[in-house]
Amino acid sequence: MRIWGALAAGLSLLLLPAAGTAQDFPTKPIKLIVPFPPGGPNDIIARVVGQRMSELVKQPIVIENRSGQAGVLGTDAIAKAAPDGYTIGITSASSLVINPSLEKMPYDVRKDLAPVTLVVTVPEMLVVASNVPANNMAELIALAKAQPGKLNFASAGVGGLPHLAGELFKLTAKLDIVHVPYRGAAPAINDLLGQQVQMTFLDLPVILPHIKAGSLKPIALGSPTRAPTAPDVPTTAEVGMPDLLIENWYGMIAPGGTPEKIITELNRIANEAMADASVKAKLADQGLTVAGDSPEHFRGFIDSEIKKWSKVIKDAGLETAK
Repeated sequence: MRIWGALAAGLSLLLLPAAGTAQDFPTKPIKLIVPFPPGGPNDIIARVVGQRMSELVKQPIVIENRSGQAGVLGTDAIAKAAPDGYTIGITSASSLVINPSLEKMPYDVRKDLAPVTLVVTVPEMLVVASNVPANNMAELIALAKAQPGKLNFASAGVGGLPHLAGELFKLTAKLDIVHVPYRGAAPAINDLLGQQVQMTFLDLPVILPHIKAGSLKPIALGSPTRAPTAPDVPTTAEVGMPDLLIENWYGMIAPGGTPEKIITELNRIANEAMADASVKAKLADQGLTVAGDSPEHFRGFIDSEIKKWSKVIKDAGLETAK
């Protein structure tokens, strides 16, 4: 009996640190990696949500921008970090769904990353340069069909959601338009403003100022409902293209192997932060819709997005050897 008692006591001592770690988490600053440069939608989301999370846990949330390869480099840094909950990230569909469907990645989304929660969704808006003689979807499609191979669409880079949005537009409307990739949204917009390219799909917050200024013409929003920040712009369903539903999204992830209790706690903290009225208001001002989700539902959402965009990639002939 004494032996069994000693073994039980020893086992209890071994289990105490792990239980305490999950219960007391976090006890030090958390690094939140943003796989894109400062100032973009991903960075804004991380700073707004991270600030409120920091206030809730009374620990610093340190933002670290690691840009490159459409979010792949920063996402890889998250995947390779210690799985203790003290390095997490917020990243977009490009590095979790699209690029892994296009080419070989340095990480396996399902094995090397642990979903925490979907954070926000943001619709992609189709806009055209001011000199394009089209003011709505019907006119744009007619113009493109009358000049096959002559019109082009800009994107923020190969493998990003704006690129795939353009490819889905081509497939849906049966158009022959040319992809012109840029190294980020800013240079793409600059050339669109300079009338060097004709159209683009981009996150609503990025192009909203140019729409309000009248320097770009909005055609349609790839969302189920109109955006409060652009109430006069019809959705793709309203203009007769319900299959052209294109929303970008950003989710919180942790390294694969992070203990389930830590993931649960991160999910609770993040969802509490996102439920804050000031957080919702700040993100809504950017045209972003707060999501919030369980780790399990977010995992299922990622899997469904991989299935959707893998089909677009295959149908568009964009598959590469992995």
